[in-house]
Amino acid sequence: MCEELKLLKQGAEAKLFICKYLGKPTLIKERFKKNYRHPDLDSTITKERIKNEARSILRCILAEVKTPALYLVDFDRRRIYMEYMETSITVKDFIINVVKNVEENEDILNFIAKVIAESVRKMHDNNIIHGDLTTSNMLLVEKTPTKVKGDAKWLNHENLELVMIDFGLSYIDSSAEDKGVDLYVLERAFISTHNNYPKLFDKFLEYYKSYSKNNVKEILSKFEEVRARGRKRTMVG
Repeated sequence: MCEELKLLKQGAEAKLFICKYLGKPTLIKERFKKNYRHPDLDSTITKERIKNEARSILRCILAEVKTPALYLVDFDRRRIYMEYMETSITVKDFIINVVKNVEENEDILNFIAKVIAESVRKMHDNNIIHGDLTTSNMLLVEKTPTKVKGDAKWLNHENLELVMIDFGLSYIDSSAEDKGVDLYVLERAFISTHNNYPKLFDKFLEYYKSYSKNNVKEILSKFEEVRARGRKRTMVG
């Protein structure tokens, strides 16, 4: 089924492989068996999580949020086959390694805040909770492939678009609080990983609020509640 299966990465929940599937560069996500769980329970939980991940990806496509294309779901092997973005950069690496070398970087940071806000807002408008919103789980790809090499490829932001990835913790829910938690997770990711740009999350929130008015006041109110609880836990230790 797959040609030249190669291990790309191993995480806490799954292994990632790359291969050629039907002639296309493909990423395979294979979830681990949890030996501490009863086999039947483990199978049920794993199937449900695979379903949630596939469902979220398909729902994102309908919401016009760019994600890797979904090729195949194999419950027996605990695998999801999806498009492998060969030429891409994570938003995390882009900010840390590319933006830092640009003297006038305000336009680029505004672009990053805007495209993240648009994608997250579209997901929330369609009740998709990502569950792990970090800049490691967002890719930048070229809209039109170029032959430009090195960092210069990523500086023409008019030719870039955002791709959301890793829906392993995602689910469908209309809860304003769950959407607020999504925002809080993203804020913590910005603070811990991109503290050189303290205004980045505020810019994101501005775009998030302006993109759609659907339930936004309630979501932001819940976000503030979650944030306050998080600060209280931090103070208590």
